[in-house]
Amino acid sequence: MPGALEIPPAIALAEEAGKFPTAPRYDGYVALGVVIRGETYHFEIVSDQSAAGIMTLGTRGLIIGNGVLTVEDEAQAWARARLSEGDKGGGAARACMDLIELKRRLRLGLHG
Repeated sequence: MPGALEIPPAIALAEEAGKFPTAPRYDGYVALGVVIRGETYHFEIVSDQSAAGIMTLGTRGLIIGNGVLTVEDEAQAWARARLSEGDKGGGAARACMDLIELKRRLRLGLHG
């Protein structure tokens, strides 16, 4: 995606496309990106609105692991992204898988 603000609409489009017989259907999504603070208020808008968009989709029933980083600089982004350090992308993928499992269990009754 061109930016973090485009992540929620892209997920919504993929979910909508999945309703067509020839399109792939997904059990969940992993949102990955980074928003680095700049010199303007734009950082807060992008950070807040991309997170709000992901949360809105989630509360509507889509499963999304949120791995969009909001950081002060590139060094912080790498520290959070590296597998050997923060592994936030892996954490978002694991969160997505956990939510998929929770949804399955809730549909079957928690003992399923």
